[in-house]
Order: sequence, then C-alpha cells, then structure tokens
Amino acid sequence: MSHKRTPRRKAAMAVGGAAALGAAAFLLPHANASQDAGDGGRAPGADGTARTLRATDAPDLDARLRRLLGDTFAGSYYDSGRQQLVVNVVGDDNVIVQAKKAGAVVRRVANSAAELRAATRTLKAEAAIPGTSWAVDPRTDKILVTADSTVTGAQWDRLRSAVRGLGPGMATLKKSAGTFKTFASGGDAIFSRVQGGSVRCSLGFNVTAADGSPAFLTAGHCGVAAEKWSDTETGEPTATVDRATFPGEGDFSLVTYDDPGTRAPSEVDTGDGRTVPISRAAEATVGQAVFRMGSTTGLHDGRVTGLDATVNFQSETDPGGVDTVTGLIQTDVCAEPGDSGGPLFTQDGGALGLTSGGSGDCTGGGETFFQPVTTALRATGATLGGGAGGASGGTDDQAGAGDESGAGAGSGDEAGSGAGGDPVGEGGDSSAPSDASRSGAADDGSSALTGTR
Repeated sequence: MSHKRTPRRKAAMAVGGAAALGAAAFLLPHANASQDAGDGGRAPGADGTARTLRATDAPDLDARLRRLLGDTFAGSYYDSGRQQLVVNVVGDDNVIVQAKKAGAVVRRVANSAAELRAATRTLKAEAAIPGTSWAVDPRTDKILVTADSTVTGAQWDRLRSAVRGLGPGMATLKKSAGTFKTFASGGDAIFSRVQGGSVRCSLGFNVTAADGSPAFLTAGHCGVAAEKWSDTETGEPTATVDRATFPGEGDFSLVTYDDPGTRAPSEVDTGDGRTVPISRAAEATVGQAVFRMGSTTGLHDGRVTGLDATVNFQSETDPGGVDTVTGLIQTDVCAEPGDSGGPLFTQDGGALGLTSGGSGDCTGGGETFFQPVTTALRATGATLGGGAGGASGGTDDQAGAGDESGAGAGSGDEAGSGAGGDPVGEGGDSSAPSDASRSGAADDGSSALTGTR
C-alpha cells in the first residue's frame, strides 16, 4: 500500500487475494440454481402453498415470520433443493396456518427459541473450553456443540457433562478432527511488521468510515495483532487500525487508509482482471450458498450452516486462557492461515462476512466462522463502499444473525448435523472424529469459476 496508488494497485487492495470469479452468471454452476432460481416463484395462497424463492430472498421472509410469529418462531433454514424457507414453530394450529400463508414450509418442533437461547447461555457459563463451539441447528431443533481435537480428558468430560445437563433432545455433541484457530498467518494480501516477525491477513470489504474517511474491514484479531498495514511484505504501511474488536462480541477491525484521497472500489478482486461488484451488506441464512475469498487459498464455496455461533479459541496471549467470540456465521467453506479477514459474499454482490477462524484446511475440509458484516458496520458506523465506483453502501432490511440460527447442512433433505454427531445419552462414540467435513483441493485460480470447498 503506497500513498500514490495506481488504479491497478487500488483494485488489488480492494480485497485480499484472488481466484478468478468473473460475472455472477459464471459462478460455480452448481451454485446457480439455489442462488438464481425462484424468480417469479409461486406466491403464497390462501391454502398455505409454500412459495419458491431465491436464497437471497430467504432472509426477508425469515424477518417477516419472526415479526408475525413472535415467541412461537423457533428458527428457520433455506432448503436449497426445494428453494423454500422452512420455519420451525411452537404453538397451536392457528400459528402454523399463519406461517403457511406467509409462504413458508412449516414444522412443529419441541424446543422453543427461548429454551435454546437459555441452553447456549448455560454452555457459556459451564463449558467455555478452548477448542469448542456451539450454534442452534434449526434442521434438528437442537444445539450443535463441536469440540476440536484438543478437547480431551477432563475437558471432554466437562463438556459432555454440560451438554447432558441441558436435558434430552436439547443438544448434539460431535468431534472435529482439526483445531479451532484464527487464520492470522500466511497469505499475501495485507501485511504488518510486528516484534519478532510479521502478520499477514486478507482485506475484507472497502467501506467509508463515519467521518467520511476511506477505510476497509478485516478480522478483529488481525487488528489486535498489529496497528499498521501494507499490501507488500516490505512496503511502508499506509493504513492504520481505527478500531478492533476481538475477542468478545465479534471479530472485526475498521482500518483507515492513511491517504484520505484513496479511492478503493467496492468489489471483490478475483484475479485475471475480474471483479464482483459488492452492492449491499446482507444477512446470512442457514442453507444459503456462499463464496469465500482468501489471500492464501483463493476462492472457495459452500453453505451457511449456523448463525449466532459461539467459538472458544485457545488464547494466543494466555497459555491457559480462552478467547471467546460470539455472534458468528458458521459455514462448511474451507479456509487456512492468511485467509483471516477475507470476504464472505453471495454471487450477486451481497457482503455477508469476514473470515474469523475455524478448524481444518482446504484439503480435508472443516468448519469456518465469519464475522457478520452488518454487525461490524453497525458497531463502527461505517458504510459499505469505498470511493469511485463503490456501492451505495446500503444494508438489506433483513433479520439479523441474532436469535435463531443453525448448523444444518444446506441440502434439501431434513438430515441433522452430519456424520460424527453424537446425540448425547444415545450411545454414540464420543471420541471418534467427525467425518462430516467437506474436502477439496485448493483453488489455483486457473479457471474462470472453479472455487472448491
């Protein structure tokens, strides 16, 4: 990052790293159906016919159902196979009729949203163990609790006891073969020199700060690790952290460009001269097809598997401590060190999240967590878009990543949390690692749209 930035350099800095993406119509073919189909889908009728809709329209219906159903709303997810929103309800037949008339597929479930939220608070109080995470799974109407490979012995016993203490039918516990970690090393997008070495992360989205200054969003643990950033490993720093949140209620940083004349476009630079314009900030929906850009591994795709997730990272500053982060998006998209801060987005230009951390890699797969962009924008007062050619900075008027969420796979079936899940108290193998992770080779950027999970 230099003060005299050529248009080519500015575009490259707009987002860290790239694999070719091009126009949205040329995104991964298998993703097009769930993203684009449903245009002109059936409107809900008096008989309660469920409507077909785009994944990008699902959050709007979800938000209306939350308002309509109130305390009887118990979560929802997008069924990409049928292109419909499935909503969970607790209540009488009248409530179900209302939800059906709104256009959703309705399921009557046992656990209310309030009960599930109370259970997550119990987990926070009793099981905030490094290497664990949890999120509500609307596909099973349970909390999916995950422990990475470091959770063994007494810690595993403590976690298992806490989950069992929630009562039958409330939670599922599974093992992850990897290790939960923040992805703050490796990569080649943005650099900072620190005592004892350097830090490398990925830039997420260009924004305009509340005072009108050009800025960008990246991961909070990157902003905590270093104050000054450059787009070359040996270059002079030209961006400074204004605010960083990590750990706690999020993982995001607002970093302002030192040159107030910087005009960085609101787009994802995907290499080979191709970009995806970012037009708005949007909320994620469980089951939604998404794309993740990172400076280490390039373009990868997958699905949202949970919202409002809590992750307990092993503290990097306190050997015996834990860095707990709440309010994250959970996905099955792979990521690796150096991808931290990179953008999670939809093929039609919706900004969803910033890469936080997770387990696994882009060879064996794993779980990856993202900071919701909408939360970062509200907290910092920034608006999406960063100068000439930038987006308007609007935010979809959709439900937040708040109360109801889930960790279900995005396929059209009604399956639960995948292989390796251990319904507590039902005799599963508690020590066996999960094989539910997706695998895929890292994208080498050689083809137009061949992001892999």
